[in-house]
Amino acid sequence: MKEIPGRNGGTLKVPEKGETNNPNGRPKKFTTLMKEQGYALSEVNDSIQAIMAMDEKQIKDVLKNEEATMLEKTVAKAIIKSYEKGSLYSMDTLLSRVFGKPKESLEATVEQKVVNVTLKLD
Repeated sequence: MKEIPGRNGGTLKVPEKGETNNPNGRPKKFTTLMKEQGYALSEVNDSIQAIMAMDEKQIKDVLKNEEATMLEKTVAKAIIKSYEKGSLYSMDTLLSRVFGKPKESLEATVEQKVVNVTLKLD
């Protein structure tokens, strides 16, 4: 990392050519991690749906249950963690996995300008 003076004082850390500010990259999404552990997509979706239909006490019971699968415990933990943080990120990811992303609509206004061109041929 090369340090250069900032325009408002202080210093800026600028990566050299070939360096990166984020060597580990973006963290993998929950469902990607589950698929990498060998769970089928349908198993992941079924677990997500079942656990999201539970109340808080039932979800915490899943975490304590020694016979619950790691998939069930992982989904339950993600939901509880998201709930306690007041964050919807995990919930959004889980719902998008099961039900798909909602369709987005876009409204646009297009203006067209007509230009008259006169050609003079000799």
